[in-house]
Amino acid sequence: MTKLAIFDVDFTLTNRETLVEFYTFMLKKNPKLILYAPFGIISAFLFIIGLFSAKRAKENFISFINGINEEKMKHLTAEFYKKKMCKIFYSDALDTMKKFKNKGYKIYLISASAEFYLRELYRIKEVDKIIGTTFLIKNGKHYNKIIGKNCKGDEKVRRLKESLKNDGIKVDFKNSYMFSDSLADLPLFNAVGNPYLINYKKNNPYNIKVLNWK
Repeated sequence: MTKLAIFDVDFTLTNRETLVEFYTFMLKKNPKLILYAPFGIISAFLFIIGLFSAKRAKENFISFINGINEEKMKHLTAEFYKKKMCKIFYSDALDTMKKFKNKGYKIYLISASAEFYLRELYRIKEVDKIIGTTFLIKNGKHYNKIIGKNCKGDEKVRRLKESLKNDGIKVDFKNSYMFSDSLADLPLFNAVGNPYLINYKKNNPYNIKVLNWK
């Protein structure tokens, strides 16, 4: 049976929020996108106070991608990886991936962030599978509508199992690992035998082991 080493992305593999980094990257290329900032800030606030779901807030925030064609987006995300994303990795996360890959584990990245730019993380040679929130592509153009659910919490487990079934992979979950900075990933923590929190400083009622990555 296959053993997995599963990693969240934001604040687990990276030391920053990748969607915010992608927006600032896009803003530098097109300063007019500053017009989307107030809308994003308001949506984030309404999510915090419980008036917006995470899905709606994310769709609102990422509306700056509307109408970008697929070919242009591929070039943008490749440039984003080279200029920004590859510079915000925790070296300890990369080292951990290499260690588990050398032991025969498959490396899975599962994140609530947008899959269309997370796919650039396949440039990390150890990575076997990337699962993220899926956004609409219609008539060859990207839009801010989430397809299905925001890939968070229980949805991460569902998407993982769906992917494994489609790929015909049977997993030894008892001897698999999960790394995340947040207890929002408790469903995935509960799915594996070896859960680890990364740089976690809040209340830890489940006594999950904490690793400090740099």
